[in-house]
Amino acid sequence: MFTLPIDTLIVFTVTTPFVGWIERKLHQKIISGIYAAVGFALSGFMLYHLSSHALSSPMVVPIHAGIFEACLRIDALSVFAAAIFLTMGFLVTVYSLKYMERDTGLSLYYTLLLAMITGMLGVVAAGDFFTLFVFWEFMCIPSYVLVAFRKQQWEPVEAGFKYLVMSSAGSATILYGMSILYGLTGTLNFAQLSVIMTSAAANVWGYVSLAFILIGFGVKASMFPLHTWLPDAHPAAPSSISALLSGIVIKAGVYGIIRTLFMIFIPSQFSWQVTLAVFAALTMTYGNFAALLQKDIKRLLAYSSIAQMGYILFAISTTTSYGLTAGLMHTMNHALMKGLLFLCAGAFIYRAGTRNLDELKGIGHKMPLTAVIFTVAALSISGVPPLNGFVSEFMIVYAGVNAGMLAFTVV
Repeated sequence: MFTLPIDTLIVFTVTTPFVGWIERKLHQKIISGIYAAVGFALSGFMLYHLSSHALSSPMVVPIHAGIFEACLRIDALSVFAAAIFLTMGFLVTVYSLKYMERDTGLSLYYTLLLAMITGMLGVVAAGDFFTLFVFWEFMCIPSYVLVAFRKQQWEPVEAGFKYLVMSSAGSATILYGMSILYGLTGTLNFAQLSVIMTSAAANVWGYVSLAFILIGFGVKASMFPLHTWLPDAHPAAPSSISALLSGIVIKAGVYGIIRTLFMIFIPSQFSWQVTLAVFAALTMTYGNFAALLQKDIKRLLAYSSIAQMGYILFAISTTTSYGLTAGLMHTMNHALMKGLLFLCAGAFIYRAGTRNLDELKGIGHKMPLTAVIFTVAALSISGVPPLNGFVSEFMIVYAGVNAGMLAFTVV
């Protein structure tokens, strides 16, 4: 039962190409999309029934195969992240039924989409670094292809390749940090690492390992100055994929940072709070100012996402339970609102055939409902009361003040 949400998506990932073959025989273009949506819904149903057990106490399943030892571990944080991933996966799949109708190779598109979300579920269910890294790559590889899905144009291919290079460098950095950590402790298991690193005094190699792992996850989380792949990937990718990149893929980096910092490199042993707060302030400041200069609607939203990641990282840097709660709430709000903004932007582009903001003037008169939804989501992510974005951003400010980080809070 423990692995049913992941197992369900694996089955749908493997069988979607066959469904695509049937789809082509019947000359229909939505069968594989409907099939993928059913897969996300079933996986979400399995997660719902699993959540009652995981929320009460962490569930651990060891995996033994010769010298290979790993485990799956699901707790409240895992359920929270998985629920966001599956919700966004389902919504984007339904959106894609219409949005992607002009494209070809849709069975491949939905197969890659299922594979990417499967990898993300594996990341949040991993109980050790090795398992996390395997699923991390399982998540990353389909995402590269999805960014470059419209390969007939040069822009998606270039953006996909840049994303591939930077993400691969980030993955290699994580792997190197893991290797150092294994050399220090003799294990990659999160629970064992937590015990060993808590009882041991902080040392230089511990900080080196922390730095490499934080940089690696920071690439995926679009932390300044490791963010440069995101503004290129968002405009080039289909808007449905942009919604996932901003809504949940960069959140996988946040999950890795939270899991690493609060379970292994705990604040009482390793002093990383100020360093993370500095990068958070740089990330939010750069993202906000860069967004003001954009004429491309998707590029503007991409820089806005970078800024929002700065807010989340700052909440994490407070190291308080309230700050972590605020960060997680803003993670959820940003996933939903920014995902909605990209989906609405995709609808505008689908109708007008342009991403240029000047050329999109007046689109609200042609698409009033979409414009209203876009406006509400934009106001929410901007922190306008009484919308949900205001609530989480106010919580982050309150957490910063309570943690005595007034200078960073003002920024």
